[in-house]
Parts: sequence; structure tokens; C-alpha cells
Amino acid sequence: MRNGFHLATIAGIEVQVDWSLLIIFFLITFSLATALFPAWHPDWGPLLSVVMGLVAALAFFASVLAHELSHALVGRSRGIDVKRITLFIFGGMAHMQNEPRNWRAELWMAIVGPVTSLLLGVLFLWLAGLFIEPAALKPEHPELTLAAMGPLPTVFAWLGNINIILGLFNLVPGFPLDGGRVLRAVMWGITGDLHRATRWASQGGQFFAWLLIAAGAAMMLGLQVPVFGTGLIPGLWLAFIGWFLNNAALVSYRQLLVREVLEDVPVSRLMQSRFTRISPDITVDALVHDHLLGSEQRAFPVFDDNRFVGMICLQDIRGIARGDWPQTRAGRIMTPAEKLAHADVQEDAATVLERLARRQVNQLPVLEHGELRGFVRREDIMRWLSLYGGEDFRNAA
Repeated sequence: MRNGFHLATIAGIEVQVDWSLLIIFFLITFSLATALFPAWHPDWGPLLSVVMGLVAALAFFASVLAHELSHALVGRSRGIDVKRITLFIFGGMAHMQNEPRNWRAELWMAIVGPVTSLLLGVLFLWLAGLFIEPAALKPEHPELTLAAMGPLPTVFAWLGNINIILGLFNLVPGFPLDGGRVLRAVMWGITGDLHRATRWASQGGQFFAWLLIAAGAAMMLGLQVPVFGTGLIPGLWLAFIGWFLNNAALVSYRQLLVREVLEDVPVSRLMQSRFTRISPDITVDALVHDHLLGSEQRAFPVFDDNRFVGMICLQDIRGIARGDWPQTRAGRIMTPAEKLAHADVQEDAATVLERLARRQVNQLPVLEHGELRGFVRREDIMRWLSLYGGEDFRNAA
């Protein structure tokens, strides 16, 4: 099952929305419509507050998309391939197909996101100011200034503040936040060692994450925390963000270790080259009883006159009713070869592992000039990592 849906393709970059985004979208709209906007504008009716809450939430996520697009476009100009952006509960993520080639590429790609958010914040505040009459400006009574704003400048004012907060938050030097990537780039430039720079930046990210968790716990206990305040729900939310950042910092470091171990390993060294092939005319019943049961093989290539034409896996068989197995031929339920994700025999194992994760499959056929040479399974790659990953990998796992 997909974790979201396709929203758009911008400059060749696919934009996906994770279902978790709906949670934070609802929370933002609800809090604006029931708390903030009524406090700023007691004269607004419920309908107007809800509509403006929806408009503000949509504009905020458009701002997050602009933040991530800036990462992707600058990264592309620096040789970092970004083909997909995902918007989810904690904001957005630009998915890099490869690590930055040098510290300067990392630095520019990382810093442009917060700068974009800060510029958007200043722009929205400027737009809000255009709608305010000079006589309505009362710096000593900001609540009166807010009350004098119409619906549109109210949304602009909120967007300005929230984008500035987003930009400043992302500048915190904790990996994988943008500030953590800036820190990694600087340390990479100083030491010339990406591995060490990533470890330090990841540790900084974990330290910041545990500060958020501790602050959230204190808020849940009723203590007043500077900047964040107090309360059960805000404290729970802050601790949850800290937990997420801690996991993200650990995962980011592990991903680098995995890539370092696997990037020079051709998939041909890991693939299973001995496998059972089947004919498109074999029945599902015969396939299960003659080949599947008692075998470790879970995917069967289908050959027609020595030509690889497709593949059948357990999921294909599960889609057929048990009573139909004797009458159903393999050729009818197989996935045709041209529709299969596959690995090239010379590809490195790091790229193939990423493809397995992206496709959410456990094995891929390995081809050479269109000819099937074997299968590479997730477990084959993990076994290699356990043997050759080294002490750093085992400690981080």
C-alpha cells in the first residue's frame, strides 16, 4: 500500500504527500480556527475563522514545498540528483539519489532551505504591512494592531511569523536538520573526512533531540520551559518531535555507513546465480508443490524458449483462490519482464539496496544486456553488511 499520493511534478521533481500530512494539516487548521484567529479577531464568526485557517494551512505547506524545492534545485545544480520530494507530518524531505560530491555542494544545498523560509517570512510580513493603515499601528498594543487587520493580512502575518520560526528551527546545528547539514559541511571542509563529520553532526542532532524530549517531559509535568511554555499536549508534541529527530539522526548516520560499505561492491558478488526457472504453461498448483514448498526460493523467473519473459512471487500466488490453482497457468499471473524493477549486473549494492527499499520488495532480478543472471535479495545485502560492515556499523546498528 502506498504511504501517500502524487501531488504534482515540478521541474522534473515528483512531489508526494504522505498521509501523515493530513494529521498536522488538521491540527494547524483546528488550532488557528478555534484558538489563534478568534483571539486576534473576536468579531470573526466561526465560518470565517475556519476558512482562513484552511487558507493559512494550505499556504504554510506551499511554503514548506518551496523550502524543499530550493534544496532540490540547488542540489541539482551542484550535481546532487533529487527526483522526489515528500511532504509529511514534520514538514518535507528532498530525497537525494546520491551523496554530495564535496562539502561546498552540501553547504549550499543545506543553507538555501532556511534562507528560503526566512525570506518568505519577511515577504509575508511585508505583505501584511501593506494592508495596515499607519493610524492602526500601535506598537505598545499589538493586539489592537492585529484586531485591525482584515482576513488576508491576518493570514500573511501568521505565515510571516511561522516561516521565520521554521527557518530558525532548521538552522539548529543538529543533523539531519538543515543546520546540522551545514555543520557537517563545515566539519567536512575542515577535516576532509565525511565519515567523521557525519558522526559529529549526528551526535549533535541526538543531543538536540534529547533536549527537546527533556523539555517536553518537563512541560508535561507542569513546568514552564522558556520559549515553549507548559502544558500536557504541547509537551507531548515537543517530546514526539525530539524522538523523531533522534531516530532521524541515527538513521542518517547508518545510511552513510551502509553506503560506504556497499558503494564499491558490484551486485554480481552478492546475487544468487543458481535458481529454478519455470515455464509459462506450468500450473500454480504444480509450481507450489513441485518447486515452492521445500525450497528457499521465493521468486521464480518464467522462461519461454530460453527467453526471460516474466516473474512470479508469493504475492502473485496469494492473489489466486486455492481452488483455481490447478487451472491457472503461470503465464497468466506473472509480472511481465518489461514491467519488473531490476538491477544491472554492474550496479553497486548501495544503489540496489536503495531501490529495494523504494520499491518495497525483497528481491530484484539481476540482468545483463536483457539476460537474467540471478537474483539479489535484501537478506544477501544484509549478510554482507554484517560480515564487512566493521565496528562502526555494528555499533550504529
